[in-house]
Amino acid sequence: MASIESVTLDVADPAAAHHFYTSAFGLDTQIRVRASEAPTTGFRGFTLALTVSQPADVDSLVDAAVEAGATPLKPAAKSLWGYGGVVQAPDGAIWKVATSAKKDTGPATRNIDEIVLLLGVADIAASKRFYVEQGLAVAKSFSRMYVEFAAGSGPVKLALYRRRALAKDLGVSPDGTGSHRLAIGGTGGPFTDLDGFAWETASAVPAAS
Repeated sequence: MASIESVTLDVADPAAAHHFYTSAFGLDTQIRVRASEAPTTGFRGFTLALTVSQPADVDSLVDAAVEAGATPLKPAAKSLWGYGGVVQAPDGAIWKVATSAKKDTGPATRNIDEIVLLLGVADIAASKRFYVEQGLAVAKSFSRMYVEFAAGSGPVKLALYRRRALAKDLGVSPDGTGSHRLAIGGTGGPFTDLDGFAWETASAVPAAS
């Protein structure tokens, strides 16, 4: 079964970006960065979501991100599905921190239960078929709204959401042009999906700077 072994963000300043991700989220090896000046404007069509155990953990990570230089897009708050907040890293990538729990069960921690790469796509059904053909196994599927794939052996899980719905959930405009500034290192690459997201052979993706 194909899986995501790494996620690489193209950034203007790799050293600064690496410092941010280690300081804000404690992500050292899971997220990689590399230098790029590829033109991009507006919404890049994806978010990285951190799933945690309780609301206090959401607050802890969101506060740490803002202190490290992130811009709040949606303050942490209760929702129908739980509790979460959205921030934009200094390099432009959008991050969501969320939990399905609505009450705390202990002191706040910085523990991350799961990392999900959520791609905003034009056609859920077509993208689902595409990824199944690439060897990914569907774990959850909700009509033409949302698809989640099994993580397999990788540290990052892949999910698909309609682009406009994803942008609305993140509190940003769906408009955007240019590079996604994202490279997905997987066991099934290299290929480019229907929405222009590029996958690379995992071993070919450089380590964090």
